[in-house]
Amino acid sequence: MHRLGGVPLMGHALAAGRSLDPDRVIVVAGHGAEAVRKAVAKLDPEAQIALQDQQLGTGHAVAQALPLLEGFEGKVVVLYGDTPFIGADTLAALVSHPADVVVLGFEAVDPGRYGRLVVRGDTLDRIVEYKDADEATRAIALCNSGVMAADAALLRDLVGRLGNDNASGEYYLTDVVGLARQEGRSAAVVTCDEAETLGINTRAELAAAESAFQARRRAEMLENGVTMADPQTVWFALDTFIGRDAIIGQNVVFGPGVTVESGAEILPFCHLEGCHVSAGATVGPFARLRPGAELGGDVHVGNFVEIKNSVLAEGVKVGHLTYLGDAEVGERTNIGAGTVTCNYDGVGKHRTVIGAEAFIGSDTMLVAPVRVGNRAMTGSGSVITQDLPDEALGLGRARQVTKPGLATRIMQALRAAKGKA
Repeated sequence: MHRLGGVPLMGHALAAGRSLDPDRVIVVAGHGAEAVRKAVAKLDPEAQIALQDQQLGTGHAVAQALPLLEGFEGKVVVLYGDTPFIGADTLAALVSHPADVVVLGFEAVDPGRYGRLVVRGDTLDRIVEYKDADEATRAIALCNSGVMAADAALLRDLVGRLGNDNASGEYYLTDVVGLARQEGRSAAVVTCDEAETLGINTRAELAAAESAFQARRRAEMLENGVTMADPQTVWFALDTFIGRDAIIGQNVVFGPGVTVESGAEILPFCHLEGCHVSAGATVGPFARLRPGAELGGDVHVGNFVEIKNSVLAEGVKVGHLTYLGDAEVGERTNIGAGTVTCNYDGVGKHRTVIGAEAFIGSDTMLVAPVRVGNRAMTGSGSVITQDLPDEALGLGRARQVTKPGLATRIMQALRAAKGKA
């Protein structure tokens, strides 16, 4: 559930699994299962949840998923929620291998406490957990990532025969290799770079993984033709999409669900999440786009502007110091500084609809639900509580009263009172 690239770690595993276009996706949830269930509903609504009440090992975890695989014929791939970097090409190689059981391995610079893969020729003979390995086996550098692919029927049979006679008293999924070999079934290893198999076990490892993820995404963006003035200060989410020739300024943060089309520009110090920015639009500096913000072509959103759940049509200009929430704004409308759509009454949200080529004066409060017509105008400082028809001027402010000389007399009286005090 810890976040990497703006989404829970398991979101990366789910995305990798989805690259295979699988028939079914099953998430085994144990500790914190309810939180996992809610997160999966957002990340992958079609995924099913298998509950592991007791955490008795990886083999036991897979056993909890087997009832949800009833009737399925094909290969089953086992991934891990805390291993976020395994790539689509690696998984494709894993499932395309003809062996009955295929394990993903890697050559470790420091094998440490990883399980070791014991190979004879091209055949994987067995997997030995570090706790159960002798010194000769611990000297092997080929390590087990835990990721595995096997035929569904074979996996059901082998997992059903797992025992827990080992140093941890757990049911190891790794033991299916030995069981398969005893039956004369084939087992093999597909290898990948060690960086792909990085598992996250501590806060320090999570921070290191975030750094690695961001470095990779920055390199991908540059390679794909995105211009970044200072790449090290730009942060991406797992699903951030930015088109070629877009320009990204310094210190920009992309949360989940952002699409920026080719030719758009995001100026420095902006935060975007769950939004779409069309070609030719400019955002910022110091702007915030929240979920549901849709910016049309050539829209300008300036400094200290916040947009939430609102659609801005082509050519709209929102210069500065404005909040637009639950709004629809027509083409080429100008929104003055300090405008607020008052969309929340303490219970429900209400929409504001502004027509095309309207002019909203500075410091206008639009009290939703309200509609402003095409080419209509509001006077600066107005509180608009009623619909405005096309081409009308709306004024909703108190009449100014002028008292000649009163300012001087007030200041003199205040100074005199202060002197006496």
